[in-house]
Parts: sequence; C-alpha cells; structure tokens
Amino acid sequence: MIELHYWPTPNGHKITLFLEETGLPYAIKPVNIGRGEQFAPAFLAISPNNRMPAIVDTEPADGGAPISVFESGAILQYLAEKTGRFLPTDLRRRVEVQEWLFWQVGGLGPMLGQNHHFSRYAPEKIPYAIDRYVNETRRLYGVLNGRLDGRDFIVDNDYSIADMAAYPWIVSHEAQGMDLADFPQLKAWFERIRERPATQRAYAVGDTIKDKLDLANDAEAKRVLFGQGAAKK
Repeated sequence: MIELHYWPTPNGHKITLFLEETGLPYAIKPVNIGRGEQFAPAFLAISPNNRMPAIVDTEPADGGAPISVFESGAILQYLAEKTGRFLPTDLRRRVEVQEWLFWQVGGLGPMLGQNHHFSRYAPEKIPYAIDRYVNETRRLYGVLNGRLDGRDFIVDNDYSIADMAAYPWIVSHEAQGMDLADFPQLKAWFERIRERPATQRAYAVGDTIKDKLDLANDAEAKRVLFGQGAAKK
C-alpha cells in the first residue's frame, strides 16, 4: 500500500517508526543518497527537492490515483490522518502535536544536521561554526527537556508523530557533543521510545540496507552529498 523511498538517516527513520507502530503495509524502495540516486528522474517526480524520504500511497482514502508525498513532516501528518493514529482529534492537543512536529522539522533537525556537518564532515574545522551549532543543539535539547518535565511524551502521555519526528535526531547525541545525563527528562523519554518494539523493528529495517555511508572515508559520497548544486533544466 505504501511505497517508502528511503535511506537509513534520521528523516528516513521517522517514517519507518510510524509504519512499524501502525502495521500499515509498506515496501522499501532504497534511495542511495551517497551514490546520487536522489537525482534520478523517477525519484524527482515524487520528491522535487531531491531529498528522501518520500512515499507513494497506492490506495489513498479517496479511492483515486496514487498520491505521492515528500518531506518527512508532511509524510507523518499524511499517514497519521490516513490511519487515524498518533495525531489527536481534539483540537487543542492536535495543535500541540503540530507545533512540536514543526519545531522539529524547522529547528531540531536542521540545527543538529549542521552540528553533524561542521563537527564531523567539513573538510576544514571552523571553531565558530562548530561552537555555534553545538551550542544551538544544547539549547534545543534544553527546550525539549523542559517540555518533557512531568510528561511521558511530548504531548502529555500519548506517543505521537511529534515524538517520532524528534527521536531519530537524538540517537546520535554523543556525536553531537551531548550527554543525555545533562537532560534527565529527555533521557527518560529517549529510553522510553528506544524500548518500544516498533522502534526496534524500525531500526532493524535500516540495518538491512547495504552499502551504508562512510562519509569519513568515502570521498565520492561526500562530494555527492555536500557538493550539490542546482539541478540542471
């Protein structure tokens, strides 16, 4: 029913977390981002920003032609609406989930991604850039830690797409220069999600993908990922 165009990155893991939680049938269509497969015309037809993940729903609720969706936040919201799961119907709690979903896609993901880039992969170590993004990572961890005070999950005690969006970006906390012991509420939340059977299944899916990226030693993969220019018309 769901074709998932996927590579095992934090944004890719968001979608397998949802699919494994709901049991919605899906098929993985690997998109090797280190080999440039995100630029293939067939993929660009469903993800014009040449980023994965993307999905194709072959059986949309309206009974019409297949629907493609790109951008991980949009995919999570689409799947939540399709299944009636992990997005509250109550107006106020629904708004809260959407706020924190957009907080992740607009802040947590991009800032932690820049942390990874400048701390681990940039050919030149620029102290200003490293400090900037490590400090912003710490600030965002603090925001999430405060939000989780007295809550099991981001929106009260109900696991939602907001949690699924944020969790994969925290998995690499050590590489981001963060110690979860400094954020006890976040740490408890992280461990709570890590122990969910669906989380373990979702990450096992990623482990089945071959040709994992080794950006530290693969110059061509680094060129493909970090040397992207505008697509030629």
